[in-house]
Amino acid sequence: MYAIVNIAGKQYKVAEGEQLKVARLTSEVGKQVNFTDVLLTDDGKNVKIGSPVIEGASVTAEVLEHGRHRKIMVYKKKRRKGYQRKSGHKQDFSSIKVKSIKTTYTTTTKATTDKKVPAKSTAKKTTATKTASPKKAAAKTTAKKAPVKKTPAKTTKKGTK
Repeated sequence: MYAIVNIAGKQYKVAEGEQLKVARLTSEVGKQVNFTDVLLTDDGKNVKIGSPVIEGASVTAEVLEHGRHRKIMVYKKKRRKGYQRKSGHKQDFSSIKVKSIKTTYTTTTKATTDKKVPAKSTAKKTTATKTASPKKAAAKTTAKKAPVKKTPAKTTKKGTK
């Protein structure tokens, strides 16, 4: 079973027992975190899509650690202007482990009922025939033109008249 969850404005695909790094959370290490913005769940048989979220569904996870990713170097330069800037950035993250995915929705099965389908009527429908106006008919016939044949240009040699 897996779910698509909105965590801190980003969507993650999570499964039970999975460990992943998400944007920094305010919870302390070792605490349980509950995410209620579940957008989709799939248990192998049924797929439930929320609009925008699934009511009653939640994902419970444990915060394992907080940290910072590798440094990303940002270099800006404009040619022939003497402009150069070099800076770095480290993004904060929280490592979480998904404990459980809870769904409270119930799956409904369609009951088979014997409904009589109304028989199709055998009466023929009459349709009004449209007649084209003479101007439109003339425009249609004159719209097609014969293709123009191109003749090769005559070439002359240098020094000849």
